[in-house]
Amino acid sequence: MAKVYTHMTMSLDGYIADPKDGTDELFGWYGAGGVTVPSADERWSFQVDANSAEMLREILSGVGALVCGRRLFDLTNGWDDSHPIGAPAVVVTHNAPQNAAKWPRTTFVDRVAEGVARAKEIAGEKDVSVASADIARQALDLGLVDEVCVSLVPVLLGKGIPYFTDLAGAPHRFDDPVVIQGNRATHLRYRVRR
Repeated sequence: MAKVYTHMTMSLDGYIADPKDGTDELFGWYGAGGVTVPSADERWSFQVDANSAEMLREILSGVGALVCGRRLFDLTNGWDDSHPIGAPAVVVTHNAPQNAAKWPRTTFVDRVAEGVARAKEIAGEKDVSVASADIARQALDLGLVDEVCVSLVPVLLGKGIPYFTDLAGAPHRFDDPVVIQGNRATHLRYRVRR
């Protein structure tokens, strides 16, 4: 059954980027092994351990649409309309770019609930991935997330951009995690309790 999930690489103290949006300390696991996992965009591939490779392959093959916020979209230049996950993107923003036609595989919507609904339509029988921390927080508070995935890396950033903060609907409860041990990351998958 298709699900809506969020997956982020996170430091031990809960940050998905440093205060300047840097991720160098976090994404080392993408190159910490001998198994090549190509992304949907030929510009990027991952060199990970066998366990991480299995997890990445499942994510890359199972996603039918991606939901993100305008900030992440702008930081990545919309992935040049070719996100490594290979799926169309739905961007939640109150201010769509003037040149939105530059990204034909991208849909711009005003609200998180609308974004998740549109992504489900696009994805069909496949999963929807929520890729921005603030959008993930809002989607979780709205009861729209089925699974929270964390690739936990052995570093403390001390400050930065948190994965989840200011949750209006907290506490949110999860089932026990599925744990996948990788090189330079422990991958945790939590099913959201309803």
